[in-house]
Amino acid sequence: MIISTSAEIGGKKVVRTLGLVAGNTVRSRNIGRDVLAGLKNIVGGEIKEYTELMSSSRRDAINRMVAEAEKLGANAVVEVRFVTAAVASTAAEIVAYGTAVVVE
Repeated sequence: MIISTSAEIGGKKVVRTLGLVAGNTVRSRNIGRDVLAGLKNIVGGEIKEYTELMSSSRRDAINRMVAEAEKLGANAVVEVRFVTAAVASTAAEIVAYGTAVVVE
């Protein structure tokens, strides 16, 4: 499966557009991460626990989007975008979406 943030894929031709596909995940923080994050806020620096949480969430959203595209018979997803939103004070949603296509 080819995933691209652009409308075109170099060396490939879109021969069929199958439609919008999306994948999402909602994750909440946990007390252990919050304690470590609180300590980082005091001394400064990257909060690696949250970085890892968001990276894992993004991967899950992409995998779900790809699975939806495969169900439609796509071999690529173009114009992929991400949206992140707070859904509660301790939870965030990540959505990956794009256009499922068949390329040659």
